[in-house]
Amino acid sequence: MFDQHSAPHVFGLAPGVDFPAALVAGLVHRMQGKPPEEMARLHLIVNTSRMQRRIQSLFEDRGPAVLPKVLLLTQLDMLEPTIMLPPAISPLRRRLELVSLVERLIEQQEDLAPRAALYDLTDSLAALMDEMQGEGVTAEVIAKLDVSDQSGHWQRAQAFIRIAQSFLDRTAPEPDKEARQRQLVEALRAHWQVQPPKHPIILAGSTGSRGTTLLLMETIARLRQGAIVLPGYDFDMPAKQWLDLDDAMLSEDHPQYRFHKLTQKLGLADREIRHWHLQDPAAPDRNALISLALRPAPVTHAWRNEGPRLKALDTATQRMTLLEAPNPRIEALTIAMRLRKAVEEGQCAAVITPDRMLTRQITAALDQWDIVPDDSAGAPLHLSPPGRFLRHTASLFHRRLDAEALLTMLKHPLTHSAGARGDHALNTQRLELRIRDKGLPYPDATGIAQLLARSTSDADAQAKIDQWSAWAGVTFADRLCTRKRHLEDWVAMHIELAETIARGTHGADSGELWQKNAGQEALNVMQTLREQAEFGSDMTASDYANLVGSLLSEGEVRDRDAPHPDVMIWGTLEARVQGADLVILAGLNDGTWPEAPAPDPWLNRALRKSAGLLLPERRVGLSAHDFQQAVAAPEVWITRSIRSEDAETVPSRWINRLCNLLEGLKGQAGPALLQAMRNRGRDWLEKAALFEAVAETPPARRPAPRPPVNSRPTQMPVTDIKRLIRDPYAIYAKHVLRLRKLGPLVQTADALERGIVSHDALEVFVRETLKDPGHLKPDAFVETARAVLTNDVPWPAARALWLARFERIANWFVGREHSRQKLAIPMAFEDDAKGRLYWSDINFALTARADRIDRAADGSLYLYDYKTGRAPSKPEQKHFDKQLLIEAAMLEEGAFESIGAAPLAAATFISLASNPDEVSAPMDEEPPIEVLARLRQLIVSYQDPAQGFTARRMMQKDSHGSDYDLLARYGEWDETEDPVPEDLS
Repeated sequence: MFDQHSAPHVFGLAPGVDFPAALVAGLVHRMQGKPPEEMARLHLIVNTSRMQRRIQSLFEDRGPAVLPKVLLLTQLDMLEPTIMLPPAISPLRRRLELVSLVERLIEQQEDLAPRAALYDLTDSLAALMDEMQGEGVTAEVIAKLDVSDQSGHWQRAQAFIRIAQSFLDRTAPEPDKEARQRQLVEALRAHWQVQPPKHPIILAGSTGSRGTTLLLMETIARLRQGAIVLPGYDFDMPAKQWLDLDDAMLSEDHPQYRFHKLTQKLGLADREIRHWHLQDPAAPDRNALISLALRPAPVTHAWRNEGPRLKALDTATQRMTLLEAPNPRIEALTIAMRLRKAVEEGQCAAVITPDRMLTRQITAALDQWDIVPDDSAGAPLHLSPPGRFLRHTASLFHRRLDAEALLTMLKHPLTHSAGARGDHALNTQRLELRIRDKGLPYPDATGIAQLLARSTSDADAQAKIDQWSAWAGVTFADRLCTRKRHLEDWVAMHIELAETIARGTHGADSGELWQKNAGQEALNVMQTLREQAEFGSDMTASDYANLVGSLLSEGEVRDRDAPHPDVMIWGTLEARVQGADLVILAGLNDGTWPEAPAPDPWLNRALRKSAGLLLPERRVGLSAHDFQQAVAAPEVWITRSIRSEDAETVPSRWINRLCNLLEGLKGQAGPALLQAMRNRGRDWLEKAALFEAVAETPPARRPAPRPPVNSRPTQMPVTDIKRLIRDPYAIYAKHVLRLRKLGPLVQTADALERGIVSHDALEVFVRETLKDPGHLKPDAFVETARAVLTNDVPWPAARALWLARFERIANWFVGREHSRQKLAIPMAFEDDAKGRLYWSDINFALTARADRIDRAADGSLYLYDYKTGRAPSKPEQKHFDKQLLIEAAMLEEGAFESIGAAPLAAATFISLASNPDEVSAPMDEEPPIEVLARLRQLIVSYQDPAQGFTARRMMQKDSHGSDYDLLARYGEWDETEDPVPEDLS
């Protein structure tokens, strides 16, 4: 099939050539005139299953014929069946064995890394050892590196790598995946030197970036019937420039460096690389432009000499668009619009980017036109429903169950998915409303049962609710585990709990947990973990949850919906597999494409170079090669976002190089052509802006609704009077519309909670002093507060803080309490100090609940109101905060039935703030009879049909908010605008 000369057979295909199509065409051309069975004897090795499928499809499109054997790089066993090697051990087993080593290292040397980095550190070590095996570098080589002038950290890492390797050699004599691949290639090399194959063997599509693959390529190229076909080989680069790639430290990031390294190993000159098939690239002029732009950085002076010799720059850039979007969202939307146009015109379009967040945004934007792209990477497993479900379930073991975590699990679509999902959803809704209303910061079985105890008057329905609440309590509560367990125990517990939650109350199986593509992939991950768990160690619940999350994040799930055949999203590797009419290179910002090299905690760059390992720039060079191939498509978009996450981005180095080169070619209209590329991008950005443009809506006016009189409130607590004065609209929303703000799902130790607990503590303490006057001491006050806080406050930090505040005011409060009880004896507290004043002529009732009422020996009363914050001043009480004055007036009117009418001696606020104080109500300036008269006048005014409930009528401060500001559309108007009354029916 090939010339019978001693030189290695190395061929190439230029960037922009449909590699699989040209590969097949070249094979068919070389097989012309030969018997059909000759094709069947040929072994073709490719590096991805996608390319394997494409090649098979191309052969099938040619009609009936005998096909070659198309193998993957992972199927080298099929090349020579006589070579027998033991199977590779599971990568997970190797990882679990390394975890215990790294864990002990972190425990002994705490300055190395935090414990949270255990699995990241283990993964990086496993990757390093894989790389060592792939490059043929032993632990002894690492141990012999000279680190005398290096940091002590590298000496420690050097010693640990040798320990880890010796440990793995003892525990698992079988090779792992990378070591076995290396052994297999070396065995093939030795076998073929003695018995070279008589049939053709062709390795196509690989760049030789890994040591084992490079060794295989070198071996096959030297066979008499062996050949290598290189993808994206730059035939435009002059011979002199190839010589500039000799130094890896300077040229590793060049797209053609790996090919140069291969030719050096084979003893070939770069010009000796032959064309595999005479198929012209889609844009040869653009190939020449890009080739010059990507020259090694030290020799960019070649631009001055070679730039003026570039031909047809207008043709090279004619079908290139440079889009610089203001942010990633606009970038994704504009790309989606261009893809939609491609669908309408029948173009085959592909987006190539390593930015998975950007691809998800593009997919979401395409969804509005019902276009599902064929995403080669699929969706991350850990973000799929089963992945999230398993991660949430694992977190139950290491986090105390709170309301948010409980409802997150209950609302998950896989929970209770084996049956009666509708009843489960209804009960979950009931529970959420009760939690928001009554509060349950840390749910347990008893608390859940109490919240749902009286949900309905139907006995049968209530029985079903009780059964469900019992299931929820038993299943989710008390799962926190603080001691270490072996990995096998964790996996068994995790799978059992996950299936129990998915099964529900009456399910017979695990519901939809392990169904569909995502469920099957998640099941495969968990089964693999269960099979290899014996090689794990004892670990905490947090460590186990991190391990499961890490394993799930490595999986991917292809969308089960049928994708559009002409809209693809590829990673950079897939760009070699097939061509497209339109290629969009997206996310071209430095740090994204090329991505920033990951930090290596084990070996620095100099040590890697000395050991013969891969340099960090290798990935940059691979990305550059992918860019060089993709940008050679018939029509190309190059896109980036100028800002991301409120920070300005840096353009990819390849964009910078291309722009700088064109800007310098003034004699060939380079700047004008570059501007034309940008203008084409701006045109599409303008289209995106028009697409998102909305018709301007006039802002809302300040509302003052006037509901019918018979819909207006006929009863109001005194605590709402302040709101009626300051923000009447809130009264309208609360009493007319009957809207209530839902409580927070995640309860915190806020001011309201502190007020409730403080009132309870003071009431308990004062009641105890009535039973035992000797209890009126600061120590007893603090102990009472501690008991109440321990019982009612589930937040340890808040308990400690609030107890400290009680301790600060203990002496002051007890001293003042002695004075108060000398004046009068407490007789009524919040639960039994309820009052109601009814004006029958205007059909309105006023209700109140006093914090405390004392009675003196002469029958007079003392009214107290506790405040955890600052008490309102006397001017505030006179004009706005009239709660205490109104309660005093109601008390004198006999509105408190349990107490009866009696003269009021004083009404006082007791402030428990940092500077405690007592503030008396200005009863001498605001006599109770006048307070009630003015209040009655206010109520009557709001019974007038012409009186509206104005929003934010007299707020104390503009910064003060209302629960109903959103409903009133505050922000579209402000307090300087006049209210607009609106009659409601």
